[in-house]
Amino acid sequence: MISFTAWDRDYEQNKQAYDAIFAGAMSVDKTEDVSILEEYIKSYSGRKHAVLVNSATDALYFSLLAAGVGPGDETIVSDFSWISTSSCISMVGATPVFCDINPESKTLDLESVQRMVGPNTKALIYTHLYGSMVEEAFEIEQWCYENGIIFIEDAAQSLGTSLNGRKAGTLGEFSSYSFNVNKVISGVEGGGVFLTDDIEMAKKVRALRRHGRNGSNSESLGYNSVTYLLNSEIIAYRMSRMDEMQKRRNEIAVQFGYEPVEGLEHNFHKYVLDCEDKEDRQFVREMFKQAGVPTAIHYDRPLSEHSMYDTIPHRKDNCVNAKHASETVLSIPIHCWMTEEEINAVLDVLNVL
Repeated sequence: MISFTAWDRDYEQNKQAYDAIFAGAMSVDKTEDVSILEEYIKSYSGRKHAVLVNSATDALYFSLLAAGVGPGDETIVSDFSWISTSSCISMVGATPVFCDINPESKTLDLESVQRMVGPNTKALIYTHLYGSMVEEAFEIEQWCYENGIIFIEDAAQSLGTSLNGRKAGTLGEFSSYSFNVNKVISGVEGGGVFLTDDIEMAKKVRALRRHGRNGSNSESLGYNSVTYLLNSEIIAYRMSRMDEMQKRRNEIAVQFGYEPVEGLEHNFHKYVLDCEDKEDRQFVREMFKQAGVPTAIHYDRPLSEHSMYDTIPHRKDNCVNAKHASETVLSIPIHCWMTEEEINAVLDVLNVL
């Protein structure tokens, strides 16, 4: 079976380097300072501050807390994304406002955002989907700035991506990357990072990730959300090879039919097909299955249709494009360790669709 991630192949090809990282990390206390990786991420992204946390979900949650978003506030979010982009809003006691997506990019639609903004709107979470970036992200960022709305960038899927020279992870007041196992750069136990240019916000999140502590004193509510040395060193090692891995994914994407977009450096976290409807998607999935190629659906329902929102307060636009996307998108494997045989197995199906 073709893998969606294949980090085991990376290990086999670079076993000596990984074994050396493991031996080094095991020879010191596991709480050893991980600021070297934070400095590396700062240097890569261009952000002034990077704070490692347990996941990008935590980074989003801490972004809202640091910004003072809470009960009585509303936060705009796409209705088509991973659940943590909206659940973190509810977790701080704020109200998610689900907006529709652009049918092509599958990301937040500015017109929907403008329809749904209200007097209690305090923040907006913008998610780059499938590893891409689009110009509308910059338009929404500017609109937020003009309207006094905090722009929080969810770049969990877009590490390594840039558009017209601007990197994912540099938009708005706060950003986050993910190092979950299914991302283009993964830690052995996940991981995430909070990014900002505001030193006071960085200080808040450093405290929040460690039980709200300032020295030995817990000054605010927080919890344990740290990344340890072994995980950080593996992330750093993989980031040092990120460009070559991304180049290979792009080469494979072109074989799959992707036409490069001027100014866009795509990381191809996912390669997603648009089917005509549910029935067509099921037909295409069956074709790939018969060819030995696994498929996945990212995502199979709008966020607002998860049953937890039957009881959790929220507002919602008429998200027809999000609903259509949930019924038609289909992800196929793409990673830099795909063999020619595996690539050809995918192509055999794509060539008859």
